[in-house]
Amino acid sequence: MNDLDIPIFKKTYELYKLLHEYRKSVPKQDRYTVFERCEIFVMAVTEGVIQAGTESKLNKVATLEHVSLKLNMLRVFIRLLKDVKTIDNKKYVTLENIVDEIGRMLGGWIKSCKTT
Repeated sequence: MNDLDIPIFKKTYELYKLLHEYRKSVPKQDRYTVFERCEIFVMAVTEGVIQAGTESKLNKVATLEHVSLKLNMLRVFIRLLKDVKTIDNKKYVTLENIVDEIGRMLGGWIKSCKTT
């Protein structure tokens, strides 16, 4: 299967596109600090998913656990965006729902790699 066809990749891709759309409404003072960190973490998660898709099962778990760590860091920064009023609650909920879905997919992938 093509690495770009896996559902978790599509979801991380969707998340970045949404963040990119939100960038227009982010105040300049936050755009190049906390918001940029969020974008970097989303790209790191996307890169990790692509990398894991090409690795052997032996290496895949370590990569996926690293991706999970990056996703958890992203959660913190998205919450910070909301707390400092860089994004409104509606945008926060939308982002958080996508991140939660990615987390569930990632957890399932890790679990399936550990059991086989």
